[in-house]
Amino acid sequence: MRALVVRRYGSPEVFESQQVPDPQPKAGELLIRVKAIGINFADLLQRMGIYPGTPKPPFIPGLEIAGVVEKVVEGSRPPEGEQFKPGDAVTALTNFNAYAEWVVAPARQVHRLPAGMKFDDGAAIPVNYLTAYHSMFTMGNLQPGDRILIHGAAGGVGIAAVQLARARGLVTFGTAGPAKQEYLRKMGVDHAIDYEKSDFVDVVRKFAPDGIEMVMDPIGGKSFSRSYKCLGPGGRLVVYGFSAAAGPGGKRSVLRGLTALLQTPRFSPLKLMGESISVIGVNLGRMQSRTALMRSELDEIFQMYSTGKIKPVISKTFPLDQGAVAHQYMHDRKNIGKVILSVK
Repeated sequence: MRALVVRRYGSPEVFESQQVPDPQPKAGELLIRVKAIGINFADLLQRMGIYPGTPKPPFIPGLEIAGVVEKVVEGSRPPEGEQFKPGDAVTALTNFNAYAEWVVAPARQVHRLPAGMKFDDGAAIPVNYLTAYHSMFTMGNLQPGDRILIHGAAGGVGIAAVQLARARGLVTFGTAGPAKQEYLRKMGVDHAIDYEKSDFVDVVRKFAPDGIEMVMDPIGGKSFSRSYKCLGPGGRLVVYGFSAAAGPGGKRSVLRGLTALLQTPRFSPLKLMGESISVIGVNLGRMQSRTALMRSELDEIFQMYSTGKIKPVISKTFPLDQGAVAHQYMHDRKNIGKVILSVK
């Protein structure tokens, strides 16, 4: 099969389109013919070698796909519902190995697509919407009227969080660059913040002097400290990324990573208790053992999709062989929403 392989850690040009052996499913797994692949910022970090658990090169990156079941191996019944069968349209969390024409995935990580859902949407939903939903409503227990600051509100997780917040009646603050401010307003962000012109802490405190209920921060470094300052009693800081460690233009930068690490605050349990604030870490890769929880959350997300409450925004679709171009497009901050790789 054809796959996009990271030959060595580095900038996007390290990708190489190669013919590799077809994956062979084992008991409890499905073979899926890939139609669309969702690109996440985590994939960019994988390629640079700074994402936790990244294999040594050469390896195939990627975390989510949508496609068609090709082969069902004995023992691959889903935790609930009907047995998968060839021809089923599905989405799957892959834990690497997604940038390929064929993927093998455990049945517990495969989910049928709702009737009529396009493969691009199916590949755009799992990582982004599960990250946002799990953070906001499972771990964060946000209620109607609560206020949330979403960093990178025009990105994949950011747009998912904004849509989910609006569906649940939350008040939204969202940061993005100057070119994306109009888009934030169009999609209903209550307080759009241009991080190049405004201090987001000042903006949040202007409208919420006593602090807000949640900040979602994928940036890391000193951003964690500043996000913490936006919270009031009962507030939750959700950390789900560390993009501050990524070098400009997609290059790996040890100095930048160390600087971001040194700028990361150390949260004292006694201080958290005294201020009644929570710090929540979210990593979907560590949630694979919580199958029932993940499936129930994705069921709710798909129900919201089917009723029109959410809809992934596809920024651009690239052919599989143009993975390097797609990664550079994201490094250049050109995307609004999800970037997809298409497999013909």
